[in-house]
Amino acid sequence: MSGMCNDASDAVDELAAIGSLFDDPMLSSRELGELGERYAAAWLVSRGWRVLDRNWRSRYGEIDIVAVCPERRLAFIEVKTRRTMRHGLPQEAVTAAKQANLRRAGVQWLVDPAHRIAHTGVRFDVFTVMVRDGRPDGHLIKGAF
Repeated sequence: MSGMCNDASDAVDELAAIGSLFDDPMLSSRELGELGERYAAAWLVSRGWRVLDRNWRSRYGEIDIVAVCPERRLAFIEVKTRRTMRHGLPQEAVTAAKQANLRRAGVQWLVDPAHRIAHTGVRFDVFTVMVRDGRPDGHLIKGAF
């Protein structure tokens, strides 16, 4: 959870700082994905969300971000970052099998006693980051599945 900010004004500054890093053509796919997740977390916080967990692992896989939106809904967020559309839209990479594993992982996160938090409901979102001309373009798809 390092590098996480939970203050909206800090997040705006972090968004700008992270955004400038996408211009590096030498980023590996893994580094690009990690940068996309950092960007998504800062984007959410800048809009009043509270990030509870990042890269939480269970036997069903990893949940990129667990956060609470301003309306107190708990969201499990899968982040997909792309440089090109060669393999389709980023959200198309969240297959039915991936969705099923994310649902199972979400249940595991919820039943952990350390994760007791007041919320008004649960949903699964996808956050896409398209890098265009070296700049990130983030988009949140609420209730994606």
